[in-house]
Amino acid sequence: METNLQTGVEQAGKSHGSGEVLIRLEGVTKVFYTDEVETHALAGVHLDIKKGEYVSISGPSGCGKSTLLSIIGLLDSPTDGKYWLDGAPVESLNLSERSRIRNREVGFIFQSFNLIGDLNVYENVELPLTYRGMPSAERKQRVMESLERVGMAHRVRHYPSQLSGGQQQRVAVARALAGDPAILLADEPTGNLDSKNGEAVMELLRELHREGATICMVTHDPRYARHADRTVHLFDGRIVDEQDHRAHDEEENPSVS
Repeated sequence: METNLQTGVEQAGKSHGSGEVLIRLEGVTKVFYTDEVETHALAGVHLDIKKGEYVSISGPSGCGKSTLLSIIGLLDSPTDGKYWLDGAPVESLNLSERSRIRNREVGFIFQSFNLIGDLNVYENVELPLTYRGMPSAERKQRVMESLERVGMAHRVRHYPSQLSGGQQQRVAVARALAGDPAILLADEPTGNLDSKNGEAVMELLRELHREGATICMVTHDPRYARHADRTVHLFDGRIVDEQDHRAHDEEENPSVS
């Protein structure tokens, strides 16, 4: 099972924009139990994300956005429902298989950057590749290429405390890109940034999408949500609305054939 899913997802990562479904959720629910209290974070979510698509997830605080992203990224499991990753059922994976696929096929970008303070920029980007057992020469090439893409190659020996918030987020993006993931998951990537740095990070994500990356982003900011192909609106753990920004943009700016 691990071999088939791994091969399928690796192929998915190399065929962006094909229109094939990479992520499929059907009837996904998530219930948290604390002190005999049930909290229903997700309630019957149906969602498809195609290869090469840029999807934003929006909604009020506590509506289940981050929980949904955690399930997509294999950081958590649904209480009920089905999840297919590139056509293969995720629930049949054991913990080690989930960890392996998460490390190789999913790139995470967090609001709080999640950089390790005792490691410099180079080491932060390199760390996930080290877990793979990747040879040193290949690690170095991937680290430097990803840092070049985000404009941070000149800061390789700096530590997170020596960087601005915008620079730290760029390093976090580089760390996600270095593994050549099938999908990038961004959880409020501009939440701790001012408007200038936030727009710079969003432009970086747009550029990655234009190059073929599949992106799923949680955001509370409607300005940034519109940068995606499609916005999924959550409320009380349910998808209550979807907006196709591509169709809207074509109506406002019809192409001339």
